[in-house]
Amino acid sequence: MCLDFSPETRRISDSFLSSDDYADRAHRFYTDGRYDDAIGVLLEALETFPLAAELHVGLGYARLARDEFAWARYAFSEALALEPANEDGLAGFGEVLLKFGEREAAFRCFDTILVLGFREDHDLMLQVGRTLFREGVFDRARDSFEFAMVAQPESAEAASCMGYASHRLGNDSSAIRWLSRALDLDPTDTEAQIYLGNVLYDRGDYDGALQSFIKTDPSDHVEELALWRYVELKKSMYRLGADDREVRPWVSRLRELAASMSADDTILAEIESTLPDGTFLDPKQLDFFGAQLTHVHRMQRRRGDDTHDITMKDGATYAGTWEQIVLQILRDDVEWMGGSLADYMAQVARKSEVETGVAVSADDAESFIRGIAAAGLLRIKA
Repeated sequence: MCLDFSPETRRISDSFLSSDDYADRAHRFYTDGRYDDAIGVLLEALETFPLAAELHVGLGYARLARDEFAWARYAFSEALALEPANEDGLAGFGEVLLKFGEREAAFRCFDTILVLGFREDHDLMLQVGRTLFREGVFDRARDSFEFAMVAQPESAEAASCMGYASHRLGNDSSAIRWLSRALDLDPTDTEAQIYLGNVLYDRGDYDGALQSFIKTDPSDHVEELALWRYVELKKSMYRLGADDREVRPWVSRLRELAASMSADDTILAEIESTLPDGTFLDPKQLDFFGAQLTHVHRMQRRRGDDTHDITMKDGATYAGTWEQIVLQILRDDVEWMGGSLADYMAQVARKSEVETGVAVSADDAESFIRGIAAAGLLRIKA
């Protein structure tokens, strides 16, 4: 028996597809990240089913995934013209409106979803919450996450989102409580574990922070901050050297991340870390949502006994813990060609010793800063 897979046969076969069949096919492409294919299927389907709101909604999300916001806006508008109460269309249109800075109109879309009775839709509330979070609307994001939590009290994802939003709103106690709840529900959630460790670190609970970091593997980390903090805590608390077997894998991961960042990545990171007023995001910034929640905003700095102020010879000033200060200096060093923080301190220490004759330790951030100060290259104010 010979099977016929000619284009003509496929066209005849496709003529029997329903709009739902097309939508399902496009959705499979979408979930696989094949957005071009998804758009192709949806455009083909709309030639036959131009009044199918769900196809327009799917096209809107595929356009959004490709950052084609104007086209996405048009697709969602078409969907809502056909079906004004389409909750997925309202959620997508609200997201597009936020991209265009039309916040009040976006909020009306999200509020309409609630009026229509979808606050018990766990997945939809998480989607709306993430959208709001990405755009820095943390209070409304928290409300959406809370609806998701009420809908599914055992949802680890909703609990962790509550923790992230609480932290952005300055309520660290609530953040710790929700993140701990999330980890009780899903101990494998490494993003929540890393975030919890960083929140505890910023509050000065170094034992708690270390215990959180220990529950992760170096390969779980996609940012340098928690890795750096783990190494520093291990070295200071247990008097370990940088070559100790307990520290070595974490230092190696730091170097991997530094080596994997291309020049374009570095430039993009600098652009994304610049605030509207021209200042930079706090070096304690966390990138914890991965693909789900990007563009995380400034973490609040809480000054305490472990914070310090320094002034460089050129007048530049920095504040924070010792390692935060080193992170800031590295960021502003235009001569640095890339590498880990440990590599940076080692290079600067060698250069300073050559220039001043004063030996500078690169074993840890505090020794490094105090050594540079002893060499006369900066002044510690507090």
